[in-house]
Amino acid sequence: MEPPDNPGENPVGLEITVDNVESALYQLYFDPDMEHKNVAQKWLTQAQASAQGWQFCWALLSPDKLPEIQFFGASTLHTKISRHWSDLPTEQHQSLRMQLLSHILHFSLGPKMVLTRLCVALASLALNLIPQAWSKPVADMVRAFQPQKAEPEGGIASSSAEATRDPHVHCLALLELLTVLPEEFQSSRLAQARRAQMREALIGEWAVVCPMLRQLLQSQDSSNQVKEKVLRCLSSWVGLDVPFGESQGLVQDCFTALANPELFETAVETIVNAISQPDCQRYTDALVNLMPLILGLHDQLKTAAQDGDMETSHGICRIAVALGETHSRVLLEQVDHWQEYLALVNMILFCTGMPGHYPVSETTSSLTLTFWYTLQDDILSFEEEKQAVYLQVYRPIYFQLVDVLLHKSHYPSQEEYTSWSSDDKEQFRIYRVDISDTLMYVYEMLGAELLSNLYDRLGRQLMDPQQSAIWQDTEALLFGFQSIAETIDVNYSDVIPGLIGLIPRINISNVMLADTVMYTIGSLAEWLADHPVMLSGILPMVLQGLVKAELSVSSVSTLKRICRECRHDLGPYVHDILAVSQDALVKEIHKSSQCMWLMQALGFLLSALPTEEILSSLHSLISPHVQQLDTLAQQEPNPTNKLSIIHILGMLSSLFATLDINREADSPEGAANPRLAPSQTAHNPVVVVLQQVFTLIQTILSKWLDDSEVVEAVCGVFEKSVRTLLHDFGPMVAQLSEMLGQIYSAFPQASALDLTCQMVHIFAGDEYHISSIKSLIEVLTSATLVIFQQGPRDHPDIAESFMQLHAQILKRKPDLYLSEQLDLKTLFYCGILSLKFPETPTIKSASMFFTELLPHCKDMSSVGEVLQSDGKLLTETILQAVGGGSPRSLTEHFSDVLLSLNRHCPALFTQWLKETLQTPGFPSAHVSTEQKDTFTQQLLREQTNKRHVKEIVKEFSLLCRGLQGTGCSDC
Repeated sequence: MEPPDNPGENPVGLEITVDNVESALYQLYFDPDMEHKNVAQKWLTQAQASAQGWQFCWALLSPDKLPEIQFFGASTLHTKISRHWSDLPTEQHQSLRMQLLSHILHFSLGPKMVLTRLCVALASLALNLIPQAWSKPVADMVRAFQPQKAEPEGGIASSSAEATRDPHVHCLALLELLTVLPEEFQSSRLAQARRAQMREALIGEWAVVCPMLRQLLQSQDSSNQVKEKVLRCLSSWVGLDVPFGESQGLVQDCFTALANPELFETAVETIVNAISQPDCQRYTDALVNLMPLILGLHDQLKTAAQDGDMETSHGICRIAVALGETHSRVLLEQVDHWQEYLALVNMILFCTGMPGHYPVSETTSSLTLTFWYTLQDDILSFEEEKQAVYLQVYRPIYFQLVDVLLHKSHYPSQEEYTSWSSDDKEQFRIYRVDISDTLMYVYEMLGAELLSNLYDRLGRQLMDPQQSAIWQDTEALLFGFQSIAETIDVNYSDVIPGLIGLIPRINISNVMLADTVMYTIGSLAEWLADHPVMLSGILPMVLQGLVKAELSVSSVSTLKRICRECRHDLGPYVHDILAVSQDALVKEIHKSSQCMWLMQALGFLLSALPTEEILSSLHSLISPHVQQLDTLAQQEPNPTNKLSIIHILGMLSSLFATLDINREADSPEGAANPRLAPSQTAHNPVVVVLQQVFTLIQTILSKWLDDSEVVEAVCGVFEKSVRTLLHDFGPMVAQLSEMLGQIYSAFPQASALDLTCQMVHIFAGDEYHISSIKSLIEVLTSATLVIFQQGPRDHPDIAESFMQLHAQILKRKPDLYLSEQLDLKTLFYCGILSLKFPETPTIKSASMFFTELLPHCKDMSSVGEVLQSDGKLLTETILQAVGGGSPRSLTEHFSDVLLSLNRHCPALFTQWLKETLQTPGFPSAHVSTEQKDTFTQQLLREQTNKRHVKEIVKEFSLLCRGLQGTGCSDC
């Protein structure tokens, strides 16, 4: 489209005429000003929706117009037919149909984009008329496109009259029309009954379409272009679930197209679509007849694999998997054809073992993995006697599969792997995870014999110097063990002791092999807890990996698992573990996240020590880090200091999160617990350390008070501690409450509210600490109310945490609401403001606050009074949100508030609901007075069934948004 000399004037406010539409299109395409383009776009959309659209669309389709202008005309036609059909008088339906057919014939030579859009418009028209007003649209379309019908009634003059008589051109246009007809049906929003009626009518037309497509595909006169259109057309129609019995001949013909390189890709797509339809299972004979055709592709598959032809091998594999996976049970049951299906399974096994490394030199093998799940599930679902027969045939195949999968999981040589892109490496990692999942699943069929098989192979390999030199083979076998041990209980396997004995023999000089060794040891942590005598041979390897940066993730995660599962048996190794870990931390071998994991591991380790030893070990462990923190605290704030401070605080948080001396539930069964009850002992070691560093933390806060990340890290230390220690944290409550009040008053931050919420959860029922908690809540509430009065919009995190805190207070200690220091009326308004936030978490928290508050309207006079004066405002706010003010996903939270209102103050709620919904257009212009009345009656009738209320509110929300009946109710 060549730009005109004058792109046209701004059309806004102009009358909708052909000239003005063209002017707007020129502006849309050629005006360099984006604002002008957007204005033109908006105006054109309005023009399409206008009544004049039915007229100007034809003028835009004139032969002398530019293709872009013609395309807009065709698009307008489709818009009018699909969205404004009711505007067109019934008597004009026939003439519109004839005009469309005439224009499609005229544009059969192109432009392609205009032809396709006109075909879509005619398809939409057909769907509006089927079946009453146009009973046989396909048959009529085929007749209209016969060569002798080149000038149908109502035809238009054309400079391409000769072209429109070309049978080849007509054929392509007809195929385009037949292809878009089912596609338009699939994309249309229709009521369920109407959709079923249309589908039935269209399937009835398949008897006309199928023979024609088959004739065109078989004809030697058909060009590749026509055959490709035939394939695409078949692919479109099978989506309607046309009877496979009628289509099987055509589908079989598609296999001939696989020999044509130009048609191969389209033929694959069509065959896969056709045989993947679940309805095909009704046509067992047709499916059985496909097996020889697919098996006949095996030689072509082997040749493609040998030549590195990834496209061909990929395509043939897709066909084999589509039949084998979609219809595995049906084909398994065809006992007369068991050899053919076994051959198909072996063909898929060949695809699984496709030569080359995924994803660099092959991409086919990953397509097959889900097939093996499906086949196994179907075999194991048979009754026992029948299952035994199938297992006899297929167990050997699955043992071969294990060999193939382990081979495919091999890493390439170090040199080759280094040359891979980061994306290839990530795809290979995901591929290995998929293989791992498959091996784990296969264990269900092969059982203990699989582990014995892997163990025997690993033993032979490690004993043979030549074999053990190939590290990839060893790594793959360990990978197989790890895949199974990660999710299957191997505690009773008789090969694990031998495996644990073999692991120290492995040379872990190769990083990837060493990684897998570490993960394998980690997967056996629970077994080691039951067999602690084996730790002495394994633990040194883990500690050896701990000082290597390249093994950071695997070694640290493995040590963490061992410390968590085996902590009661690690006494002899505590010194070594602490020494190596401390060395690794001081030398900064690991990244920040691995340092956190390592501290969690050490927390588990220390938890099992006698109480008197914990404190000394704890001091030894954290002293270097506390000293560093002290140095940083004396320095002026800068970005580098900040990261270091957050890192050290994070390590302390991680340590305190797992250091729990009261883990009696995890102690060995029957073991005597040497510890006394907390009240009979000195302070918990964590509390002792926290008290010692408290002044240091205050110093840090004095310099970093306005930095939310540092404050969050400080709060994290205490929050992790209180979660773990529970009531043992008690000695810290008073001074921590005072500090939190001070820092929040100076600089409000959500993390302080979250920590307070946790303290309320633990200590609200503790009379010794309640006064500190109460004072803190009053300080936090007062400071937060100031934020709400100034405008809380920039602080959604504070609003969310504040609502959560007060919901927790109401749940754990509602008596605190009797305090005169709490301004309940203002709190109520804060809740209403929070309901209007766009952030989902804030709305959820506010809804929770109200569902906890409303039940107290009778036992707390202050709550009753506030509700009496402002309950209507709450009702209005909730209804506004349900009516479209908030995302639909939050409807269930709003329904909880409405149910609570109805349950605890039904008389007032009835009044508020009726008064609020009387307002015209509220909460949406989409709902009528009758619909609002129905909603009111349904809602007020239900005071107990939470699920039913959610359904009522959800239905009303859809009505308010104009989405009822559009297929969006389950979105």
